[in-house]
Amino acid sequence: MQYRIKALSPAHAVLTHSVDAVDEADVRRQFTLRGLRIISVAAVGRRKLFARQAKLPLVILSQELVALLDAGLSLVESIEALTEKESSATLRQPLERILQRLYEGQTLATALSEHPHAFPSLYVATVRASERTGALREALTRYVAYQQQVDALRKTLINASIYPTVLLGAGMLVTLFLLGYVVPRFSTIYEELGSDLPFASRMLLRWGQLLEAHTLGVLLSLAAAVAGALYALSRSSTRAALGAWITRIPTIGRQLHLYQLARLYRTVGMLLRGGMPAVTALQMSSGVLGEALKVRFALAIQAVRNGQSLANAMELNKLTTPVASRMLRVGERSGNMGEMTERIAAFYDEELSRWVAIVTRLIEPVLMTLIGLLIGVIVVLMYFPIFQLAGSIQ
Repeated sequence: MQYRIKALSPAHAVLTHSVDAVDEADVRRQFTLRGLRIISVAAVGRRKLFARQAKLPLVILSQELVALLDAGLSLVESIEALTEKESSATLRQPLERILQRLYEGQTLATALSEHPHAFPSLYVATVRASERTGALREALTRYVAYQQQVDALRKTLINASIYPTVLLGAGMLVTLFLLGYVVPRFSTIYEELGSDLPFASRMLLRWGQLLEAHTLGVLLSLAAAVAGALYALSRSSTRAALGAWITRIPTIGRQLHLYQLARLYRTVGMLLRGGMPAVTALQMSSGVLGEALKVRFALAIQAVRNGQSLANAMELNKLTTPVASRMLRVGERSGNMGEMTERIAAFYDEELSRWVAIVTRLIEPVLMTLIGLLIGVIVVLMYFPIFQLAGSIQ
């Protein structure tokens, strides 16, 4: 963002500058290092409403950084190489600022924390923990493996939902075409015939008459309903309420619970293996949970802080399963909690993958049957008067 600054030089001259910075604190830091005393700071312009922050491809960036470190380059030289390689000015800008902070003597974690839109807190925490042990390469390698496993699970869920979504969308479009175009024309014909119709056919044809007479009003009402639904879904409270309702569905709710637990245990395992203290790792991992589980997880963290074992704390707050609870106890006895929590996450992933595969095979024929029945009922109700008229002629 652009800022206009008035500053006082060591010679007591008032200077005016324009600078691009992350925030006002970044501006003040830059001018303090130049030996200037800031008089005022004002934002020149605002970001556009739909402008997106630069989002670096963290997995690729981390892999390239590991490769450069393995080649013998220092951290500063590696960041310099990555900055020079980047062709996009939008993506190069965060790297240039990070490089500037490294020149100033700051740590990599401190430099990364100034760009929360590009580097999530989990990534920054991983780097900060590695700076204490001097194992930056190993920490980045663990993060890459962690992110690839998370992405693989997410892709499995997304791929499983693509075909049912397309099928449902196609069925809705055909239904809307029948109700919005075909039924109104049939209703005009049957209105002239004036024959007695079954109740369901009369309701369907009355809908066609209503749409024929008030097309603009119906379309505006439909558009308003869609806009209201989208607005409601954009609110976090609505999404939270919808998520809470979905979690009450027995089978789906259990699988969503396992999905969150898989992310939690994988995140905790990565941080523990990076050398982070257990309580700190637990606190930093709470961000991957939904609001309902965050409350229970906070209680579990407090229990661990009070001296209770992690296995007992997670079990009492229903944040584990019988198998995972046993694995946690084994990890506590062996002192290898990082590896054990990652194994628990892998165990949950396998269970989720099996469930998704079964549901995908079941939901496709069920959706096709339901959509076919809906379209068939509409068509039969439209043609029923013709069948009735043909029967009366005989």
